[in-house]
Amino acid sequence: MKKQYLGDSKDSFKWDYHDFLTSELGYPVLNIFLMMTPDDDSSQGKSKPTLFRARSEIIGFCTYLRKEKNIDLINELPARTRGEYRVNLHKPEVYFSNRGRRSYFQGVSVKENQVVFLDPDNGMQPEKNCSNKHVSYADISELLRQITSNSVISVFQHFRRIPFVEDFRNIQSRLSDDCFATALYWNFLMFVIISRSKETIAKVKQANSLYAANKPLTAI
Repeated sequence: MKKQYLGDSKDSFKWDYHDFLTSELGYPVLNIFLMMTPDDDSSQGKSKPTLFRARSEIIGFCTYLRKEKNIDLINELPARTRGEYRVNLHKPEVYFSNRGRRSYFQGVSVKENQVVFLDPDNGMQPEKNCSNKHVSYADISELLRQITSNSVISVFQHFRRIPFVEDFRNIQSRLSDDCFATALYWNFLMFVIISRSKETIAKVKQANSLYAANKPLTAI
């Protein structure tokens, strides 16, 4: 995640979906791991939030984020949507790095069921090098060890030149045997949702089907 991405079209999909999913599961916490990296000189992050068909309150929220470029304002998401959950920003002041990877993913509350959202620049660990733009499979295992069995982890996955269905199958094959997963994608962005509970993933699949209705989305 970079500050320059705040409020763009991917942000619109991101907050609309995770607000919906957290509310639909009835979980009290949306725990967000921003995995912050420094801004760069690229043109990324300039797409308008209206490019994704989000609810009007999410469009307004993203317009606000885009103007202010303040990550602390993400805490206001449930107030904007009247959501009955709270946001926790996990170590928002920390720039994510490979050197600090192990410590970054420690210290997660285990008391409540939660949606844990991981927001790397690119997504899951590729076949070769895993940089600060990626979540590793070891990171996923470490988080699953800490959270309740009914909690879910959602991972931002940017398109990487293979069909999303194929990419999801590859990701699924590299997860540990005690994991269950599903996914939802639009345009150049997929969210991969992982849990140790088969029943919870079944609930996520139902929620995804409901969310995708009348939207240009594909649920896997």
